[in-house]
Amino acid sequence: MTLATNLPHTPLSGEAGGLPITMLNPDFPFSYDHYLAHPAGLGEVPALKHGTKVAVIGAGLSGVIAAYELLRLGLHPVLYEADRIGGRLKTQGFAAAPGVVADLGGMRFPESGRAFYHYVDTVGLETREFPNPLSDVTPSTLIELEGESWYAETDEDLPPFFTEVADAWRRALLEDADLAAIQGAIRRRDVTGIKKIWNRLVAELDEQTFYGFIGASAAFREKSFAHREAFGQVGFGTGGWDTDFSNSILEILRVVFTDADDKHRRIVGGAQRLPDGLWTHAPENIVHWPAGTTLSSLHNGVPRGAVASIRRGPGGGIRIGEKWGGASEFEAAIVTCQSWLLSARIDTEEGLFPPRLWTAIERSHYMQSSKTFVMVDRPFWNDIDPETGRHVLSMTLTDRLPRATYLIDDGPDKPAVILLSYTWNDDALKWLSLSADERTTLMLHSLRQIYPKLDIGSHIVGEPITVSWEADPNFMGAFKNNLPGHYRYQERLFGHFMQDELPDSQKGIFLAGDDISFTAGWAEGAVTTALNAVWGTVKHLGGRSAAGNPGPGDLWEELAPVVLP
Repeated sequence: MTLATNLPHTPLSGEAGGLPITMLNPDFPFSYDHYLAHPAGLGEVPALKHGTKVAVIGAGLSGVIAAYELLRLGLHPVLYEADRIGGRLKTQGFAAAPGVVADLGGMRFPESGRAFYHYVDTVGLETREFPNPLSDVTPSTLIELEGESWYAETDEDLPPFFTEVADAWRRALLEDADLAAIQGAIRRRDVTGIKKIWNRLVAELDEQTFYGFIGASAAFREKSFAHREAFGQVGFGTGGWDTDFSNSILEILRVVFTDADDKHRRIVGGAQRLPDGLWTHAPENIVHWPAGTTLSSLHNGVPRGAVASIRRGPGGGIRIGEKWGGASEFEAAIVTCQSWLLSARIDTEEGLFPPRLWTAIERSHYMQSSKTFVMVDRPFWNDIDPETGRHVLSMTLTDRLPRATYLIDDGPDKPAVILLSYTWNDDALKWLSLSADERTTLMLHSLRQIYPKLDIGSHIVGEPITVSWEADPNFMGAFKNNLPGHYRYQERLFGHFMQDELPDSQKGIFLAGDDISFTAGWAEGAVTTALNAVWGTVKHLGGRSAAGNPGPGDLWEELAPVVLP
């Protein structure tokens, strides 16, 4: 739950009907959750194609879901993975207590992401509300800017200034981005209404930055610079997002329109349990394979290794070369790794993709991100300072180096976790050259200025865990966030699974992953593009969607993203 959206506001028109907001993406408002829930399933391939091997490159969430659905359809997915299953759903246990974990990548998932939660429910995972600022499960929140701090257990404890900031943001969305109308259409799943509004906004705002949008809005022009500054520090997202100000405002609108910035939950035991669970889960209603077959059993318990090359094979298929020399040719391949790797780390035959698609890949803009976690002996932040009557430590938003500090626990009598610092872009780069110990020392120094009477270090046990995603050669960044003018590139990438107009030399290889989606950085985008690629693979192999349950490609003409001139 975000600071801005958690503050009181006037209900939008359409809310009274009780229909929920979902991540029905306005660029392509296809109901993936309904598609997944349909009893007829996702489709079929001809019986003679049963057992056909399909390469899936990358065993992150998108790759595992693509492989899982191919398995259900009677195909033989072959997963390739350079590191470990999970991708950026990466959970790491502390060495001193492996059951206490840190989520280094995705850690909080909006309830509006219904396709994502379809798979959470499939595996049977437990979720709990994530302790975002001012959420119901967060004991207290402290905002500290320019040396002045404000303590709040509920939004009513904050001074009027922060309500003014939140109200300005909401008013800007209502007046300049048709928030009420498009959220009403999303609730009703009125795809015609969604596209009418969104297609106009795309044309109007594609070249506008996030900061340009708020700076130009009447709502913020009537306020001081301090309001805009505070908004960047704490007002959008679950921490300071001023590092996002240079990105396209369309990226931000997709998030707020679909409530992706609100009502977050975490997976108990860590987010990696989802891809790991699908790896070992035996699908129901499986075709061709014996009951009980899993992705793990098809792979003898381990995926294939790192991919070194992707080329057109001598038989006309897609030839995958492995790092240590193995090579196989497939009738189809789904590529779910971050798209930059196709030019930077994998020897990819240029002719497999159209030149305009290569341009879109190369122009992608990835966000840097850094996290540092420590394990503590207990959730001591629930202690009350007898002098002030306040919690001794709060979920903290600050303009100091840590920027955002989160407190995570599973009960009073267990070790707990502090995410000392969660930063993006320029703020993340400040930590890049520092070791985990150096990062922790600096973060504790900053927090000591905010909590001078508290010795956080005395509660730390074990060694810290840290990550800088831009330094990982298998990722080169946390996720994509488009710059102004990049809509055309994203539209090319997302629509690549529609291949009727491509020459034969470019068919049969499909892109998927959250950076191919219009909602990069959200697990929902990884899920939905995996389903697009599965649909494309089924069609490529002569199959079709189930009767009564049209797939994303079947409704493409009706729902396709607007094409800008």
